[in-house]
Amino acid sequence: MVELRLPAGSKINPHGRVHKASGGGAVRTFRIYRFDPDSGESPRIDTFEVDTNAFGPMVLDALIHIKAKIDSSVTFRRSCREGICGSCAMNINGLNCLACTTAIGDLGAEVKIYPLPHMPVVKDLVPDLSNFYAQYASVEPWLKTRSPAPPDRERLQSKQDQEQIDRPAACILCACCSTACPSYWWNSDRYLGPAALLAAYRWIVDSRDEATGERLDQLNDPFKLYRCHTIMNCTDVCPKDLNPARAIAEIKKKLLERQH
Repeated sequence: MVELRLPAGSKINPHGRVHKASGGGAVRTFRIYRFDPDSGESPRIDTFEVDTNAFGPMVLDALIHIKAKIDSSVTFRRSCREGICGSCAMNINGLNCLACTTAIGDLGAEVKIYPLPHMPVVKDLVPDLSNFYAQYASVEPWLKTRSPAPPDRERLQSKQDQEQIDRPAACILCACCSTACPSYWWNSDRYLGPAALLAAYRWIVDSRDEATGERLDQLNDPFKLYRCHTIMNCTDVCPKDLNPARAIAEIKKKLLERQH
């Protein structure tokens, strides 16, 4: 009989610490994943009852309030607060999104906040993105040319050519897409994932780049590219309304066309 065991730290204690609201007001309940790998303790869910009149309308505002006023040990990433940097990506009520652009009013009475799924956790809501960034770097996301640059101007392209890269270049590397992909969950050691492949596509279709064949050769791999099964979770959760699934399909199409 096969015995399956969860890795250490996988089982969550749902009965963590409870912080009751003091006074009345528009009280909402936030249930937040807490885990410190260095503590030796299992993950737990802490409950915070807070008056939403005390801070702004977004989930990130609530987290900042909780950290500043209730429990300073709550750990999360954040920076721009404008949906630009991607730092505050997390799983809120089961959906990968940015805390800074997710309105509390659009959520239920209870808000459940977890780190991005299927990633090692540094602490609380902070995932370890080392592998994610390494995969992004592996597609060599920079302009590669062999011909010398014009001496008196930049490398120009037409408006139509620029529009080919405009949307793919808007990726903020928040990792919402890759961590929503079941194929990435099970094959993240070899499958590059939607974010890295979107970045690869952005340079493959750049009219100024002169390494298209080389880039396609690097991606022509059963795992790097073809673990994508067009589940479309990546497109559904992208906070910038990008379409990584379409970009992946276009890369596959270019590889097929190259054979004929």
